[in-house]
Amino acid sequence: MPLALLEAVRTVDAPDHELDAEFVPELRNKKLGLSDTVFAQVRRYAEAVRRGQRIPFDEAAALARLVGRRPDAEVVFRSAGRYLAREACDRIAAPVRGVMRGLPSILSRPLALRHIRRIAARFLNGEVTRVGSSLLLSVGKSVTRDAGPRQTGCAFYEATLRELLHMLVDGAGAVEHVRCGSRGEGTCAWRAEWRAAGR
Repeated sequence: MPLALLEAVRTVDAPDHELDAEFVPELRNKKLGLSDTVFAQVRRYAEAVRRGQRIPFDEAAALARLVGRRPDAEVVFRSAGRYLAREACDRIAAPVRGVMRGLPSILSRPLALRHIRRIAARFLNGEVTRVGSSLLLSVGKSVTRDAGPRQTGCAFYEATLRELLHMLVDGAGAVEHVRCGSRGEGTCAWRAEWRAAGR
């Protein structure tokens, strides 16, 4: 998750135009995503991911709070969620991904659900359950829970779940934030429609 957050910060802070690119040294002083510190941390986190090492929760939460102070925090959290989902899906063998997207939903859905559960457990410290025609992602200890005002950090988990469904089952349904620990509701939870577009 910390790697996803920093990669999102780098993406959002990247120069938009050639004119901006000419002033990158000056921009580095103003944009966190262009700083040498962020570059070094990205390398450190990427190496930890390669070795299968987890970043301590407190360090990840501190990074999320730093992102949460940005005026564009929600954009960064959503970008980070999509990044994490894509990276996690890239770890699934291409033929398996093809099967999940190509077979009729009655056959592909159980396989996709197993992968979504594994990804949620490994990368989100979450649990995915099926509730009727919906999936429920529950996260007992959310890294981004108190990252910003008005549950801004919760956009990370919403975007991750939405992108997972899009990538694995071509899902196009809504994702709704149904419980939030910062509102005193215990665990944080998101509900997603468990259906495929056009199937």
